[in-house]
Amino acid sequence: MEVVNTITALRSLLGPIKLAKQKIALVPTMGALHKGHLSLIDLAKQQADFVVCSIFVNPTQFTDPKDLEKYPRPLEHDLDMLRTSGCDLVFMPPVKEMYPKPENWHIDLGPAEFLLEGEFRKGHYQGVTQIVKKLFDAVTPDLAFFGQKDFQQVLMIQKMVNYFSMPVRIITCPIIREEDGLAMSSRNIHLSAEDRQDALVLSKALYYVRDHFASLNIPELLQEARAMIQSTPGVELDYFTIADGATLMPVLDKGESNIVALVAARVGQTRLIDNMILS
Repeated sequence: MEVVNTITALRSLLGPIKLAKQKIALVPTMGALHKGHLSLIDLAKQQADFVVCSIFVNPTQFTDPKDLEKYPRPLEHDLDMLRTSGCDLVFMPPVKEMYPKPENWHIDLGPAEFLLEGEFRKGHYQGVTQIVKKLFDAVTPDLAFFGQKDFQQVLMIQKMVNYFSMPVRIITCPIIREEDGLAMSSRNIHLSAEDRQDALVLSKALYYVRDHFASLNIPELLQEARAMIQSTPGVELDYFTIADGATLMPVLDKGESNIVALVAARVGQTRLIDNMILS
């Protein structure tokens, strides 16, 4: 496994792969890797000839400087995991490599940018699309793999790809959960033992909605799910919604074809998100 820190070195290594017309996959990450990330690499290996994983904690997508400061960065652990995963190349640039000079970035991501996470983390998806565009320009992958846990993020990245007519296919990969249902996340490391137990209510509420989707109407589902979360000490609900998977607007008709339940809450000092596709 090669590890490079500059775009020049990255392109030098990828040149022969492109000349051989081999398919390149990119798995963008911010490090602090877990089994969810490795599942992306496994799927990438099945669909491409060469897998690049990027590790870059992107400053422009953090709306709270303290959040950026405390984001975990266990680089040696991450590299060990990537070596055993069968990843071919790791791109691990410093901030100056990706942002050599100040720049203004703003693209039209549509109304969904300002809903849910966009409401709580204003400007977040501008920062996300800014860095993903830079990574796509550097790697020029055929395929890029993202986790479904960041459902809204994948939607915004697809809009960015459409905006620039980029020739990359975005593939959304299923959420990987702990045995007790908690969605795997780099942020879980910040949960105390008590927080960890409290956090299970998020997946329990999602499973409740999925399991009762056929028998209850949407207002009933929302009322029960929100009550479950709000009655759990130590958990502060930001939102629980049942929405159109393309627009993130709330839905009331269960007959629609693309419905997803999404939740965000603060558990102790840690903010977690999760979701479940319902139809």
